[in-house]
Amino acid sequence: MHSPSPHSLVELPIRHLNRGDLVPCADLCEDRGWPRDEHRWGLLLSAGTGYGIDAPDGKGLAATCLTMPYGADLTAVGMLLVAERYARRGLARRLMRHVMETVGDTPLALYATEQGQPLYEDLGFSPVGRAERVGGRFRAGGPGGVSSPAPTLVASRSSVTTRPAAADDLQALVRLDLPVFGADRTHILARLPAFSDRLQVAEEHGELVGYAALWPSGPTEVVGPLIARDTAAAQALIAALGATTDRPLRVDVEARHKELLGWLAESGLEPLSRTTVMTYGIPDLPGDAARRFAPLTLATG
Repeated sequence: MHSPSPHSLVELPIRHLNRGDLVPCADLCEDRGWPRDEHRWGLLLSAGTGYGIDAPDGKGLAATCLTMPYGADLTAVGMLLVAERYARRGLARRLMRHVMETVGDTPLALYATEQGQPLYEDLGFSPVGRAERVGGRFRAGGPGGVSSPAPTLVASRSSVTTRPAAADDLQALVRLDLPVFGADRTHILARLPAFSDRLQVAEEHGELVGYAALWPSGPTEVVGPLIARDTAAAQALIAALGATTDRPLRVDVEARHKELLGWLAESGLEPLSRTTVMTYGIPDLPGDAARRFAPLTLATG
């Protein structure tokens, strides 16, 4: 089949994606070397808005982008993917411009790979932070099953306990999450119990001080979101979730949380990659960064 010219590619129509596009979206992820993640796509397309460009050769999708709205305060952008055979031909820029025009004055946030950052900077986004992806076999006691002094000291000062979330925890989760994330995520949190393999909450003296979810991605389990009062509560949540699976763990940790990253390294999780947090229309992410340890996924902010 004759390959379309670059000019004709950027004139291809953009359409809304729906759950009927789960397999083509997963195929596109696989084309770019990502896990297929149909499970994650199901959540994103039900809670957010997906945009796609059909491949002119009739073979699935040429490009995708996903927006996750949080009222008028923030829209997160993610899953900007272009099929390898159509890369570097203007489709990513076209989708981003379409998203920016669609959301109007609503501020935007995203996690940029090293390859994608120049495009976002050219479109007016500014770097405001970084996330470190770590992964591997989680060892609850650190190397050799014995905790190192630093994480043991943090945990010993804490009286935090964790338990599986119950159905009547949702309102408390929303109340905890709102000031931390800086926008209302009720439409995401309400879907977490069905989406997650496990949803864990942390308490101290009967007060909810954190929560975290564990969900599948290919051969690994992902921890996110992770909201916690402090590092000790974040450690307790990860340890509780890690004890429930024998699969490798993956976490995208906000880079400012160096103490948690050090503890994860001692617990067997190695650096995998990093992304740059970028915003458009606001000087920084809203909310309380000190209690925001990890996003649900990099696609949701």
